[in-house]
Amino acid sequence: MPQMLKTVIGAVAALLSLTPAAQADAARLDWRVLPLPAIDGGTHSADLFLGHVVLVVNTASRCGFTGQYQGLQALWREYQPRGLVVLGVPSNDFGAQEPGSNAQVQEFCQVNYGVDFPLLEKQAVTGEAAHPLYRWAAAQTGAVGVPRWNFHKLLIGRDGRLVDWFASTTGPDATRLRHAIDQALAEK
Repeated sequence: MPQMLKTVIGAVAALLSLTPAAQADAARLDWRVLPLPAIDGGTHSADLFLGHVVLVVNTASRCGFTGQYQGLQALWREYQPRGLVVLGVPSNDFGAQEPGSNAQVQEFCQVNYGVDFPLLEKQAVTGEAAHPLYRWAAAQTGAVGVPRWNFHKLLIGRDGRLVDWFASTTGPDATRLRHAIDQALAEK
């Protein structure tokens, strides 16, 4: 049995053994216990994410979807006052399309796209070495919600629950994504 399937089956079995209240809590991401290493060498405070809607995007500087940085920056500027945080997670998992250092990635994003939304330092987003955020998301969705390429998107609600996920081909200006963000922001 493939390891990913074993992991998903184990997560489902663990969730089913919990009481309904415990299941609801297990489905919530707790930003306070998540490692959030910033691309500049610091650490992002959990307060940046707690109580906000968060759009998490695994990014790469040499991908055919790299132009999405422009749309992600536009989303950040438009929706930030209403409580959206865009979180970029540079990753070299797909096609070795993020080979640079953290400093090079940060400079590329700022110079070419004016990115000022939070970026984590480079992370694995798939497999056993995946950042805990991506392992949590995989436990929520199973294999269907795991990134298969760069610029995969996860939308996390104010309460820490996974609202939806979007394939790389869903751009930041897509009606479906914007509608999901609007709905998530409307929930208190």
